[in-house]
Amino acid sequence: MLFELKNSKFKPEYAGKMNFYLAALDATMRQLDDQPSIGMILCRKNCHITVEYALKYTSSPMGVAEYRLTNKLPDKLQDALPTAEDLTEGLKQQKRLSRD
Repeated sequence: MLFELKNSKFKPEYAGKMNFYLAALDATMRQLDDQPSIGMILCRKNCHITVEYALKYTSSPMGVAEYRLTNKLPDKLQDALPTAEDLTEGLKQQKRLSRD
C-alpha cells in the first residue's frame, strides 16, 4: 500500500501522480504472487464529485480520504499503539541484534 499525505484540498492531478507512483512501485517492488499495489491519497479536504471524475478512468486501485488534525489521540487508539518507552526499548533491542 502506498500513502500520500497532502496538506491541501484534493486536486485531480494527485490521481495522475498516484497512478505513476503505483506503476513504479509495482514495476520495482512487486513480487509475482503479490496483488497490485493500492494507493491512498490523504487530503485535508475533498470534493466528492472532483474525486469521482479524477478516479473514474484510472487503472490502478486507489482511494481518497480526508484527514483531520487533533491534539489528542482518541481513547480507543491509546491502548492499541506502543508507548514512547516501548518504541525506545524496541530500538535498543534492534541495535543489540545488529551488533551481534
